[in-house]
Amino acid sequence: MRRTLDMEEVVRYCNQYGFIFQGSEIYGGLANTWDYGPLGTRLKNNIKDAWRYYFIQLKDNSFELDSDILMNPTVWEASGHLAGFTDPFWECKSCNTRRRADNLINDFDSKVNADAMNQEEMMDYIRSEKVPCPKCGKSDFTDIRQFNLMFATQRGVTKDSANTIYLRPENAQGEYVNYLNVMRTTRAKLPFSIGQIGKAFRNEITPGNFTFRTIEFEQMEFQIFCKKGTDSEIYDEYKHYGMEFFQYLGLDSEKLRFHDHEKLAHYAKEACDIEYLFPFGWGEINGTHNRTDFDLGRHQQYSGKSMEYFDDVTNEKYIPYIIESTYGVDRLFLAVLFENLHQEDIGEKDTRIVLNIKPALAPIKVNVLPLLKKKHGDMAKDIYKKLTKYMMVNYDETGSIGKRYRRGDAIGIPFAITIDDNTIENGVVTVRDRDTMEQQEISVEKLTQFLLDMVE
Repeated sequence: MRRTLDMEEVVRYCNQYGFIFQGSEIYGGLANTWDYGPLGTRLKNNIKDAWRYYFIQLKDNSFELDSDILMNPTVWEASGHLAGFTDPFWECKSCNTRRRADNLINDFDSKVNADAMNQEEMMDYIRSEKVPCPKCGKSDFTDIRQFNLMFATQRGVTKDSANTIYLRPENAQGEYVNYLNVMRTTRAKLPFSIGQIGKAFRNEITPGNFTFRTIEFEQMEFQIFCKKGTDSEIYDEYKHYGMEFFQYLGLDSEKLRFHDHEKLAHYAKEACDIEYLFPFGWGEINGTHNRTDFDLGRHQQYSGKSMEYFDDVTNEKYIPYIIESTYGVDRLFLAVLFENLHQEDIGEKDTRIVLNIKPALAPIKVNVLPLLKKKHGDMAKDIYKKLTKYMMVNYDETGSIGKRYRRGDAIGIPFAITIDDNTIENGVVTVRDRDTMEQQEISVEKLTQFLLDMVE
């Protein structure tokens, strides 16, 4: 029998095994900040490498960028973030709880689409239905107000408005302002893409659900620049390509769904999210949008630089349309854990915690285990050192072999290599599979290639 772990169990697991720690823990922490430990960092990097493979390596005319977090503040004026990057929030008059109004409505009745409501409609609904405060149960709220999500900071030695700059709330603007540079240096022709992995920051009103919603997070942004008229076809392609990517990572298709937006942003022609079924409900892990020529048009207006593309085939000049597909690293990390972390019954009286993650994503690929430390340790260390040239390897010589198997299973190591008398006498090791727990003998000479083939 197999049981998926709940949220509390996953949080404890992450802390126990070194995946995720509370941010600034020794000082009592800072709400909704999280530090990735040794195993969490490896898993996070493997997810990002998988995205690079799927979106940069496999796609023609696809280029990666690493833009700065701090940008000229006019960027955010052009993008509309300074004027309109807000969330609707209310405050309970009884207990002073603050939450987003749309989340309050959706939690009260999941069948109601708060995204399609304006501010006045949300307020009318909350009052007419007497929606209760989730903390105190009363229904006595302030009017809905708009809250800007951007973090402001100061550049220079004086604290005045002229020196105000912002931590970026998204990565996309870095791709837009470098569109001309990438096109010039790569000689790319439409359609071409710019991808970027990087940190973003939002002063969220109600962050929570572990790493699902935090004030500091990482995005994998992907922008496709294309000609008007081809945009809807490309949008549809990348909408479904995102679903392919998630299945490539091992997420269950039954726990994935499209959520087409009914209420579109002013710049958007089409918009869709891919949601994953977390223990706390459906949550967005991808957003794909047809942004038209809005972004490049705005940057052309505010910068004075032409953002037009010259088509040397048709002799046309035009501002490209943009299809954006964004993936949240931290949310995807959480989805991968929930998908693969289980408690399994072994026989009638024993259980094990196992992370059944696909080998390509596993933080550590191989566990090297000498059966007896004194007798088999030297040869085990030699094998360990050879394998570290090709993959991440763990060496464990403490406790019984059964306990070491269990520790490796718990952190998702796909293969355990046991070194024993047979290794010394015949040059053969025992390879144990994490998922099936089946064992086979492999010669030391063939071991490296065998493992490389298995962990790809």
